[in-house]
Amino acid sequence: MRFLSIYRSVETGVPPSPEHIAEMGQLIERSMKAGYLIATEGCLPSGLGARVRRDGSKTTVTDGPFTEAKEVVGGFAILQADSKEDAIRMVNEFLDVVGEGECELRQLYEAPVPATA
Repeated sequence: MRFLSIYRSVETGVPPSPEHIAEMGQLIERSMKAGYLIATEGCLPSGLGARVRRDGSKTTVTDGPFTEAKEVVGGFAILQADSKEDAIRMVNEFLDVVGEGECELRQLYEAPVPATA
């Protein structure tokens, strides 16, 4: 099973320390070598982003920062797990390193592989 982990946290505007970046890099390297981290990326500050909304035929674009949001998306990971409980364990390991915030886990749809004749 594959899961999308969406990390949300309060945006502080303070970049992580070199030590924190190194610790996160070690976790990413271990997780990729173990085969359960498929992809991951962190997000730049919301001030560089935009929200695009569609309501009927009307499209609205709102440039960041998103000050009305209590928490913003800080990054994502795609995980390969045997179960939801296994994915939760992986996310807990990530939160141990990153500290504050929350991760929303969503199982990804996987289309069945067609049988070959």
